[in-house]
Amino acid sequence: MVFHMKTTLNIDDTVMAQLKREAARQGRTMSELVETALRQLLRSQRKRTKLPPLPTFHGGVERIDIADRNALYDLLEGDRDRRLYGSKDEE
Repeated sequence: MVFHMKTTLNIDDTVMAQLKREAARQGRTMSELVETALRQLLRSQRKRTKLPPLPTFHGGVERIDIADRNALYDLLEGDRDRRLYGSKDEE
């Protein structure tokens, strides 16, 4: 036995006009189209697959506390200097 529930929806006028045209074009009722659209929406949300976890990498020991802005800038500038000029850090 199938039960149907009657309800009231507030639908934007332009959406309602498109719904009426599409129902007439397909020879279906507006209720059928709305129910079909809702079923597809709810089905697609259930079928969403769980994304695989992001890869993780072990980058070695930490060289700096990234919360220390000045130390971070010094390290980045030193890396830049080594890449550009081949110089070594002065520690």
